[in-house]
Amino acid sequence: QVQLVESGGGLVQPGGSLRLSCTTSGTIFSFYSMGWYRQAPGKERELVARIISGGHTDYSDSVKGRFTISRDNIKNTVYLQMNSLKPEDTAVYYCNVYINSARNYWGQGTQVTVSS
Repeated sequence: QVQLVESGGGLVQPGGSLRLSCTTSGTIFSFYSMGWYRQAPGKERELVARIISGGHTDYSDSVKGRFTISRDNIKNTVYLQMNSLKPEDTAVYYCNVYINSARNYWGQGTQVTVSS
């Protein structure tokens, strides 16, 4: 069983930065993707950024050039550096690790609010 613990959310002004962290409870030796999704009130959960096994990264068009996803294998942690934040980035952000269809794990979510 894999558990994901997220941290780093909070309130920030437009144009500001935050870094989200997601630490897994154990070492994951193989996975298909590790990444971040978000869900705003009244909207469906959407992909923000993910790392595909092998190192390829995917980003939502709305965050390209502003957000960066990275992974620290030694610390079993995935990061999401968010710069130039906008009010429309306000959402609950969820960490995800997808190993296969039977092993798809989610964190508890962390709130990010961008407001002046």
